[in-house]
Amino acid sequence: MNTILIIEDEEQIRENIEEILQLSDFKTLMASNGKIGLEIAKTKLPDLIICDIMMPELDGYSVLAALRKNEATMNIPLIFVTAKAERSDFRQGMEIGADDYLTKPFTTEELLKAIATRLHKQSVVQRQSQAKLDELRINIAHSLPHELNTPLNGILGMSQLLVENCSMMRESEEIEIAELIYTSANRLNRLTQRFLLYSNLELITRDSEKIRELQDTSERCVTKTVISDVCLQRAREFSRTKDLTLELTESIVQMPEDKFSIVIEELIENAFKFSLPGSQVRVISNVDRNKFSLHLVDNGKGMQIQEIERIGAFIQFNRKLHEQQGSGLGLSIVQHIIKLYGGELIINSIPEQQTIVSVILPYQIS
Repeated sequence: MNTILIIEDEEQIRENIEEILQLSDFKTLMASNGKIGLEIAKTKLPDLIICDIMMPELDGYSVLAALRKNEATMNIPLIFVTAKAERSDFRQGMEIGADDYLTKPFTTEELLKAIATRLHKQSVVQRQSQAKLDELRINIAHSLPHELNTPLNGILGMSQLLVENCSMMRESEEIEIAELIYTSANRLNRLTQRFLLYSNLELITRDSEKIRELQDTSERCVTKTVISDVCLQRAREFSRTKDLTLELTESIVQMPEDKFSIVIEELIENAFKFSLPGSQVRVISNVDRNKFSLHLVDNGKGMQIQEIERIGAFIQFNRKLHEQQGSGLGLSIVQHIIKLYGGELIINSIPEQQTIVSVILPYQIS
């Protein structure tokens, strides 16, 4: 049974709505003003709220704004009921997150239809969210143990070998084993840091205040040197400096340098990881109409359209066909960072031929 909160200062209207809903098998909660209604919403978490606009203590707009700022109530559907029918009133409500409007007087059929529509849409959203959570759990269960165990086994195995046989080893062999341990530890550390970054970004994307703080930041990044340094470093690590072509235009973006470096690092690593040695990887940047554009082009295995649409943490594609290392966190981290700073990530790919990953960010005039 769905629970509906009625926030209405006119007692007769409030009781009429309550009667209609109870006859239609809804459980009801009642509030005679916005302040009481907001407290009930936060404590009882109803499935839907019907709210008047003109009320004492706290008007409907203020109630809605407070609900949308609270993580527990931000997704509860809200239907305004009002005698005000001006276009500006509708726009004001919709801009702060109202789901529907009913103009007084309204019929029983109009009320029930509006409720049914909103509850149906909410159930669809909840099913989609649950499906994404289920998929994330499955992906974590499949990929994370492997990504953790591989470097851990390397560290444990090599250190055990060193401890048990150090007296019989030459110095060069000890150094080689120490390097292998260091490599495995670095891989494990990087996975941990990326997971912590992804988790932090997930939390930020759910907090509108933090998003505004980030977007209002005065930190900026001069792009050309950062792109060049990161790309050349990764090319050396993959032994593919001859494959890398840089075509860069100097520009400034409103994003901290450390975050911009992460974006470049993840994208160039994917370009090398999923293309063959000897094939070209191009990195191009330019500025046009107050937009900074970065394009990474590789001639690797590419992606299907449905794979691009499903990009997310711990999602790997065609693992049985293509041996790969990685948790699938990289592109999810990039998506979050770019979105938080008002940008856009675009992926165009032709399977087994080419992938073009484009980053579009607001350009800052120095």
